[in-house]
This record gives sequence, structure tokens and C-alpha cells, in this order.
Amino acid sequence: MNFRLVFCAGFLLGSVCCSGSAAEPVTDWPQFLGPERNGVSTDPTKLVEKFPDNGPTILWKTDLGTGFAGPLVVGQSVYIFHRVGGEAHLRALSASTGKQEWDFSYATNYKDSFGFDNGPRACPTVSGNSIFTYGAEGQVHAVARDSGKLLWERDLVEDFGSEQGFFGRAGAPLVVEDKVIVHPGGPDASVVALDRDTGKTLWKAGKQAAGYASPMLWESQGGPCIVCLLREGLMGLNPKDGKVLFETHYRSTMEASVNAATPVAINKEEFFTSSSYGVGAALWKQSTKGLEPVWKEVGKLDAHYATPIYAQGHLFGMHGRVDTGSGQELRCLEAATGKQKWTSGRLAPGELISADGKLIILTEDGELILASQSTDAWKLLDRGQILSAGHRSPPALSRGVLYARDKQKLVAVKLTP
Repeated sequence: MNFRLVFCAGFLLGSVCCSGSAAEPVTDWPQFLGPERNGVSTDPTKLVEKFPDNGPTILWKTDLGTGFAGPLVVGQSVYIFHRVGGEAHLRALSASTGKQEWDFSYATNYKDSFGFDNGPRACPTVSGNSIFTYGAEGQVHAVARDSGKLLWERDLVEDFGSEQGFFGRAGAPLVVEDKVIVHPGGPDASVVALDRDTGKTLWKAGKQAAGYASPMLWESQGGPCIVCLLREGLMGLNPKDGKVLFETHYRSTMEASVNAATPVAINKEEFFTSSSYGVGAALWKQSTKGLEPVWKEVGKLDAHYATPIYAQGHLFGMHGRVDTGSGQELRCLEAATGKQKWTSGRLAPGELISADGKLIILTEDGELILASQSTDAWKLLDRGQILSAGHRSPPALSRGVLYARDKQKLVAVKLTP
């Protein structure tokens, strides 16, 4: 085991990252998909419905290296994980100016098998005074948020036999109480829990290879459950000890396929999953018989990589395979039945945020789209260019400012009137 405790300081807050309950307004964006890892912002800040005549207002921008890890925002700082040359960097920037506050780096030798991009894929996760990164090469680092000092590190390739797969490691770390949950996808370690303070292995479980979705905490009627969408399908685990609560096959018959959209909690009885390559969407329910689909259908809402959003009893998500070159459609489904309420028609592929009764869509073309979160019909509000085309990375929203990146830069975009 390659475990090294370097430095430990600061206090740790909350049971799951920095989030509050879903009913409490939260202005930070401390992890992948926001405070509750569901793409929904509870920030009370009012947002614009129309951009200025000359397009969205860029407050600042700064140069970046490669990678697809999206930004985080906690307090007055923005954190971004990227690669420059042979080093992966975690940078802290002023949220108001973009000026660098500190920079942590380590050597990485990751090389994408398809020549796609050699930078990190997974968003970091903030918990108290710690930031946890999971690099494409398979290394986990814990870094002090106030200083950028290394707290501890683990090599999941050496320790658990983590496999690179098609595109490297991509699942964002999930913090549950004193545990950092990650997907090594090793022969006997589909999922592992590391001690948040020290990095020590607390438990490991499963024999599946990892997928590209991130783990999700589901507060089920039977208690907390970590839901993971892996290479072969779904796995549910008890966060306390890693006991496998359910395991269900859910993958394409195609070898060259991926599960990439993170599971979505609906309520204490149900959660939703979606995948492309002929797998389709499903609403799952726990019962005395185990995990069963309430409904499951191909062609309804087949998410390639962007995680759908659940709000107002409905699911909003990007449907269709990205690699066909024909774009996607934003669709709205009634969650309980899977009934389609509306579709946007063709759009460039993109990521979603729900905020202030609106859908914020950042497309691979670098376009920012505002739409109404109506469940009755597709209602476009406005659109404008903020980034270069040809990149996919989830944005972050905090205090009326959207933080988004492409292959070369990070921008802060004003969304308040």
C-alpha cells in the first residue's frame, strides 16, 4: 500500500461535503453538480432572463491547461483542477477577480488511449478545510483549502489495481461523514472508502470495473445508500461498512460503450438512471423483492454523459449520443411515469444547472443558453457565446456568477440583472 500522511490541519464540517439540506439556501458550489450533487441550485439570487445586447457579461477570465474537471466555488474562492505539461494542478483563485491564491501540483503520466485529452476528468470535492482530487491517472490527493498544502495522497493503481479504461478515471469523489468514496474499479475494489482525515482504507467492495459516472448518496427509506453506476451496472452500498445492498446489470451490449451520467435521487423510495448505447432510462424502486424498475425505456431520455436534473416532479435532461454528430435534444419527462412533456429540438450537447426557475445550459459549442424550467413547453429565454467550441465540462453557479471552462481558459459570467 502506498499511503503517506504528510500534513493534517483544519476542521471538517457536515456529513456530505459542504452542503445543507435541500430546503436551505446554499450559495457555494462545493462539488460536482453542486451542493446536493443534483445540479440544482438553492441560491436565492435572482438571475437574468435576457443577456445584454452585446452578449453575456464576462467579469474575468484566466488561462488554463487541459482537462474536463469543472470549477468549484466555496466562500470567496474558486478551485480548478487541470493539467499543464507533465503536472496536474489544483489552483485556488479569487472568485471576484480570478487572481491566483495558491497552486498545488503533482506529476502525472496519464495518456489518453484515443488522444482525446490528457487532463483530469473528475471535479474535485470540498469538505471543510480539505479538497479531494481524483486524477485521470488514478491518484487521490487531499489538499488544505486555506493553503494548498498536501494532507495525504493515495495511488489507486498501485493499491487497488485501478484500470484506466477508455478515458481514465472520471468519478468525482463523494464525501460521506468521515469517508471519501471513490471508484478505483480494481479486481476487488469497484468502490472504496478512504478516511477523510488520513486517507487510510476503511472498506472496499465489488468486482466491477469503474464507469464514468460519479457516486451519489441516496437517503433511502432503508437508510443512507451510496449508488454507483459502474461499467456493468448499478451497485448500492452501505456507506458505514461497504456492504453491498443491491447490484443490477445495466449496460450496453456494445463493448465500446460507457455509463457516464450520475444516478439521480427522486425520493426515499426511488432514484433515476440514464445511459446511451441502447440502455435507456429507468426509474428504480426499492421493495421487499429488492431493486426493481418502476419504468424502463430506451429512446425516452438516453443521457450520454450529462446528468439529468430532477425538479418539480419532472426530469430535464439531454437525450442522444454525442458521438453521432447529430446533436442532442433537451427533454422534459414526468418522473413518475416517464411520459414526455416536451422536447427542445436539436441542440449542441451540453451540461445543465437548475436555478431561479430556469435551466442554464452550457453546450459543447461554448454557448450559454437560458431557458424556462416550465414543465409545459420548451421556452428559450436567451443564448450567447462565452467559450470556445469543442469542450465539455460542468459549470458552477454561485451568487449569480457562472464559472465555466474550455480547453484554454476559465471564465466568470455575470448572470444577475
